[in-house]
Amino acid sequence: MANRYIMTAFGKDRAGIVADVTRLLYENECNLEDTTMSMLADEFTLSLLFSSHLPNIEELLNRECRRLDLDKGISAFVRSLQPQQEKKQKGYKTCTLHIEGLDQAGIVYKTSQFMADRQLNIIQLDSATNASPQSGATIYNMTIYIQVPENLPFDRLEEELSSLADELHVDVTMER
Repeated sequence: MANRYIMTAFGKDRAGIVADVTRLLYENECNLEDTTMSMLADEFTLSLLFSSHLPNIEELLNRECRRLDLDKGISAFVRSLQPQQEKKQKGYKTCTLHIEGLDQAGIVYKTSQFMADRQLNIIQLDSATNASPQSGATIYNMTIYIQVPENLPFDRLEEELSSLADELHVDVTMER
């Protein structure tokens, strides 16, 4: 059975950054399983899940990552994962939250703390800021995919989300 690893990397956006990072995995006989890649400001960010049968691959790749930083200006880090446990999805419902409002400090923190306090598991969180077409004010948009315990009624969750929306002065909608 292959061991699994996560690599995170980021660097100034340019043509070829994805090829530079994934070349390390390809040349070292790693199997790329899952990725998330996106732009943050003018940095391109990569999160890569991969596997390998080779011994000492983590040590080898960490050396290669240091060279990648020196040669290409890409910061990269590798971490091994524990053997994959069977996911227990029973007892959860999945839904999507959309949050929109004037940009302010604390929206992600207060929302994620709200989720943690209620045992709501965040599966994915995407956010961005945009200028309002009417006023030019900065609007913060966030989409969160969450797992909700089946014993938590959606109407109660919607009520509590309404309180969060009032506290943050944002709009919160939930899709089941």
